[in-house]
Amino acid sequence: MTTTTYAADRTALLIVDPYNDFMSEGGKLYERTKETAAAVGFYDNMRKLIPAIRAARLHVTIVPHHRWRDSDYKGWKHMNPSQVRANQAQGFAAGSWGGEFHPAFGPRNGDVVVLEHWAQSGFANTDLDAHLTQRGIEKLILVGMVANTCVEGTARFGMELGYHVTLMKDATAAFEDADHRGTAGPTACIPGEET
Repeated sequence: MTTTTYAADRTALLIVDPYNDFMSEGGKLYERTKETAAAVGFYDNMRKLIPAIRAARLHVTIVPHHRWRDSDYKGWKHMNPSQVRANQAQGFAAGSWGGEFHPAFGPRNGDVVVLEHWAQSGFANTDLDAHLTQRGIEKLILVGMVANTCVEGTARFGMELGYHVTLMKDATAAFEDADHRGTAGPTACIPGEET
């Protein structure tokens, strides 16, 4: 087995979608992730991991999903089913408690918060790669809500860009156990009915 080292100046922890709607009791998606979160000790592990990463002086980057706004999809020609459901569910609504960062898992002074992603990848149409490249980051550690592929989509995109990617399975949670095992189909990380 090969041992991988994670130099602090070349490694970043990416916290994907740390919103109250996902990670706080009473959030719109909390109940849907509760079972898989409990199965892996998600909340306890996140509460240990994030402070340890900060203490080791690794970079911390928040990779947020798009916050819903009433005008989001007005005039769109080709909404896919997950976008239709997202518009109906209004997950992470801007200006709402559910659209705020979870107090324990959201950004702190010195963290980078990148532009919001609209679907499965924190890289697509955001400034994530630019922030990482400018800081000389080569290795990524990903945690957060898999929730039908946001963490996995970001990990895959990062791997294709040439980053060394590590998924922390005991610090991710999903809508269903199949999502957590990485066997779910390609659906966006949006609340709603399964297709």
